[in-house]
Amino acid sequence: MSDGAPHPSAWRLLGIWAGIGLQSFGGGASTTLLIQRTFIEKYRWVTAEEFTHLWSVCLLAPGINLIAITALLGRRLGGWRGVVASLAGLLIPSGAITCLLAALFAQVEHSATVQAIVRGVVPATGGVMALVAVNFARPLFQRGADRRPLRLALTVALTLAGALAVIIFNVSAITIVIVAMSLGALLFAPGPSPSLAPDRDKTEGRA
Repeated sequence: MSDGAPHPSAWRLLGIWAGIGLQSFGGGASTTLLIQRTFIEKYRWVTAEEFTHLWSVCLLAPGINLIAITALLGRRLGGWRGVVASLAGLLIPSGAITCLLAALFAQVEHSATVQAIVRGVVPATGGVMALVAVNFARPLFQRGADRRPLRLALTVALTLAGALAVIIFNVSAITIVIVAMSLGALLFAPGPSPSLAPDRDKTEGRA
């Protein structure tokens, strides 16, 4: 978020997150997609790359990632009041509706119509998850293609390796995250800033 951009009030964050929570049918992927479109595309309060970095921080912490990203965005945009307003907006309305729907579903879950509806929701949710993954990957791939092709190739290789490890070998998510952290520290650690080289040369010349 740029320094000159106005910060939203806690009440505005409450309303925005309540809208996201009430629209996020289909699970975590649909909620993540709504968050991306709201904060990146609609209001432009964060960039796609910043959002990806915040989400990476959420992956390093135990617990529910959506709760963590809500708290981080709320803190970034509105301080501690923003955290409280964002969490309340996301959880209270959607939580109440979820409880009502769960009670209703328990009464009709064996209906053939309900079973058909569920079978249609599953592939649709998978499509939303794929779109969310593309949104996360796009800034990383664009940055790698523009600056370092080798880094782009390594990113693609890690992505494929992680997917194959989960699908074929049933590797746990925590193992994937730990290995990715270690490889990221080795392969993607920033080198010395080029801007420091001329100053160092000048200093050595004076000496």
